[in-house]
Amino acid sequence: MRTRTTTATTGLVTALTALLVLAGCSTPGGGRPTAASSAPSASVPAPSGGGAGFEGPRPQDQNLLAWTGDPNDAGHVTAQSTAGVGGRVTLVRIVLREQITWSNVWLGLAGIDPNAQLANCYLGVYDAKGALVATTADISPQLMTDAIAKPFTLGKPFTAAPGTYFIALLLNGNWATNGLTLKSTGAGISVNAGLTPPNLRYSTLLTGQTSLPPTVNLAEQSTSTINTGWASQWYAIS
Repeated sequence: MRTRTTTATTGLVTALTALLVLAGCSTPGGGRPTAASSAPSASVPAPSGGGAGFEGPRPQDQNLLAWTGDPNDAGHVTAQSTAGVGGRVTLVRIVLREQITWSNVWLGLAGIDPNAQLANCYLGVYDAKGALVATTADISPQLMTDAIAKPFTLGKPFTAAPGTYFIALLLNGNWATNGLTLKSTGAGISVNAGLTPPNLRYSTLLTGQTSLPPTVNLAEQSTSTINTGWASQWYAIS
């Protein structure tokens, strides 16, 4: 009996030793790789060139350089009386993520007043310090025709570095409140949520202006007119 027991025990030890050798195991500090470290690692697929997936419409999809929002969402109309916005500088903030050559400001003209009498109407661009960096000629004739989204050419294209800019609109004359209208979103007074001057997204400045002043004090941005319905106009850049 003793002989058979010894033989069985010896065979078991031999079998266990063989299994450990095959598995590549060893005692700690023995220098041999463990089963986990010697096992082949799972292959990791190389990242594709498609980025993070679908990110929604981009200005470049429509041959534009930047915009205040997808024009497909600009389904609302903003209308204001002559007394409400005439002579006021309306500012719309836009943030550029890359350097561009800025040549045109696109405006969504929703409706026209064929009987309007317009003069001294301009679009322009202010930088984050309130300096006028570009302006159009008087756009009054273009506000009388073609109620579509269309470009208004700046007097001189300029190189716009990444950063914050304000598109400025100045209207003067007489028009029917519900005749001359601009495309916008339906955001209403929520357009400036979380913001204060001088970083308001939509605001007005000054009164009685017949041209865009060379500088403005952005700390004086006001929302009083914006909150009456004159808000969230749609603009784009090319």
